[in-house]
Amino acid sequence: MTRDVQLRRIYDDPASDDGIRVLVDRRWPRGVSKTRAELDEWCTDVAPSDELRKWYDHDPSRFEEFADRYRAELQEPQKASALRHLELMAHRGRLTILTATKDADISQAAVLVRLLAN
Repeated sequence: MTRDVQLRRIYDDPASDDGIRVLVDRRWPRGVSKTRAELDEWCTDVAPSDELRKWYDHDPSRFEEFADRYRAELQEPQKASALRHLELMAHRGRLTILTATKDADISQAAVLVRLLAN
């Protein structure tokens, strides 16, 4: 059974059909107030390590390797626990994964959406 998980940028206006809204970035996005974000949760524990994030540097040619390395990181206890928490939220209804990344389709959020939707 597939779960209803979608990917959006935190800079987009919240939509009435977003369901549970969760930011998955380690750092708070510039220029977005917590009120405007209308978050249900900010899940920093599921974000990639600083080392992996810096290595990737949002280089599209590195995305597939980044995704592989990130999925490996998600097996670490703290990250695995955070991922299970997101899975439980996804079972309750629509889950909107949010990121500040300019190209959300090649971000850790995109990797999470693929994992959580299955």
